[in-house]
Amino acid sequence: MTADRFTVYGLYLSRPVHERLAEYLHEEAGVLDLESYFDPSDSTISTGDPGAEVTHEIVSTVVVEFATLYDDADFAAADAVDHDAFVLTHVAAESGTVTAARERFEAAATIQETDLRTVQTAVLEAWLEQTEDEA
Repeated sequence: MTADRFTVYGLYLSRPVHERLAEYLHEEAGVLDLESYFDPSDSTISTGDPGAEVTHEIVSTVVVEFATLYDDADFAAADAVDHDAFVLTHVAAESGTVTAARERFEAAATIQETDLRTVQTAVLEAWLEQTEDEA
């Protein structure tokens, strides 16, 4: 770990993807309530926080494996979600990792000609499926 603080980062996820991520964080880090775990008014979180450590690993993995996750992502299914049904989900990661994730999500949204909600949901769902397949 090179940073001593994590940056809070918001992702828009469909309710089912949000719930699966919350379940994963509960199992891996003991996070009881993802919706209130990271306070969006706190711009940084200290390292050593178990939920932040796990979400940093998730975001880092998404950045590194973005091309594969993009190929596996079901953008049509994510695009079919009612746009009012997305949940703003806060995670934490190192600042450089957050920047890299933003850049990849924005580029994917441009390529797919869709919004960030659709891309973030599709890619995170692909990551969750990959993670579940490995378990």
